[in-house]
Amino acid sequence: MTIQSIIEQKLEQVFTPEFLEVVNESYMHNVPEGSESHFKVTVVSKDFEGKMLIGRHRLVNKALEEELKSIHALAIHTLTPEQYFEKAGKVADSPECLGGSKSS
Repeated sequence: MTIQSIIEQKLEQVFTPEFLEVVNESYMHNVPEGSESHFKVTVVSKDFEGKMLIGRHRLVNKALEEELKSIHALAIHTLTPEQYFEKAGKVADSPECLGGSKSS
């Protein structure tokens, strides 16, 4: 089972999201092809209603505690269904990698 599929499975179980997207962004970084080191997650769930952003991120970090030991970076976007609708399903793009041999 891939790390990406484990992340997807755990977030589905914990949050029962209305929308979930897990993107492996490792290809954007100076890592070997096929790596699973950098991920971006978007979780839309009623579980986030009434919670501050830091609290939402802590919930995601807790759900993925084991996986965070083996990945380098996790970009987290947590929204309530209302916020997701207001943003028309758009979340920020991850910045370009400036590390390793990709820096100027």
